[in-house]
Amino acid sequence: MAERRVAVTGAGVVSPLGSSLEDFHRALCAARPGIRRLPPEVAQGSGVQVGAMIDWNPAPLFKEAEAANLDRATQFALAAAAQAIGASGLSASERTGVYWGTGLGGAHSLEAAYKQVYGAREWRVRPLTVVMAMNNAAGSNVAVRHGLRGPFANFATACSSSAMALGEAMRTIQAGRADAMLAGGSEALLTPGTLAAWQALRTLAPADAADAAASCKPFDKRRGGLVLGEGAAAFVLEDESRARARGAPILALLTGYGNSCDAAHMSRPDRDGQIRAMREALAESRLAADAIGYVNAHGTATAVGDVVEAEAINAVFGDAAARVPVSSTKSLHGHLLGAAGALEFAAALLPVMRGWLPPTAFLEQPDPACRLRHVPLRAERTEAPRAVMSNSFAFGGSNVVLIAERALDGFS
Repeated sequence: MAERRVAVTGAGVVSPLGSSLEDFHRALCAARPGIRRLPPEVAQGSGVQVGAMIDWNPAPLFKEAEAANLDRATQFALAAAAQAIGASGLSASERTGVYWGTGLGGAHSLEAAYKQVYGAREWRVRPLTVVMAMNNAAGSNVAVRHGLRGPFANFATACSSSAMALGEAMRTIQAGRADAMLAGGSEALLTPGTLAAWQALRTLAPADAADAAASCKPFDKRRGGLVLGEGAAAFVLEDESRARARGAPILALLTGYGNSCDAAHMSRPDRDGQIRAMREALAESRLAADAIGYVNAHGTATAVGDVVEAEAINAVFGDAAARVPVSSTKSLHGHLLGAAGALEFAAALLPVMRGWLPPTAFLEQPDPACRLRHVPLRAERTEAPRAVMSNSFAFGGSNVVLIAERALDGFS
């Protein structure tokens, strides 16, 4: 039986940098940051100063009564999914499913219920609180909206959730269990309670004194931690032969997926686990490390995390590590946690689709302990590489690596 290759035929993005794949890519090329000071009603007493928050208006997409029964993360998911499906021309089918990723699910709905109970002492919360807050709400709403009746799964592996959704969707198509999959992730956790919990971990960056937009500095000696963000990204993955037969646009091919567990520590990253995931993805794609023309790093801007990832990349790429461009786009859009892998996969497609390397913004003083071929400050023009890699490394030790290749006939 011939191997089934998996094509990316549609993509949708809702992010602090723009609400379409095209706007997102333009913002990356312009190094336009989406990080800013959080409004007082969001930060409240959490102590968190900055975030990558979307100026979101649901009115153009949802009727008022409908929006009231959809968590913010689900609204993001539906918007991104509609873009992806519209771009690909995908139609509803029992052979098309949904794999979705999220870290906290309906955080806004859950916080609203807690506020009502513990703040207002009002025990009658909204009747749909459970189905708005449950972790699979976003993916389930996407399936219902578009009549996608094939395989369904929701992944909640912290920062690797949506990358895992993409990788497992690829495997599902390869196994012949589906002809196409809608895969991605969404997150909306900029609420006072969630921010307070993250602040307690002491991993969040303070606001940059001179420019709040420059608060996230991956791989820089001055880095002070991650900045939380929100949004969604969705992709239509499809059996390549089927996609070509129906004349679908092919943005790229998803050819490699690595999945490993550190099994070492709940929050401290492990070099060996990351190495295993990268090598597994390379082996599945049947590519040597030097065939990769860009790496979108997990790069959270934490003191330990950036060093460990740099060491892992150097171990996998060897001498080629000095030549392979690496950047962390979290410097611009923040860390979307469960949606990070999907959004950063969209960023990783920028070189193969448009011939630009996205930058690590604000990287003015590279840390010698993070010895990489950086893309500092601004995007760089490049010949479209054959393949790109996207890393997602999560709390709990869940590591996911994706490899995408340029479609042989290119993209236009």
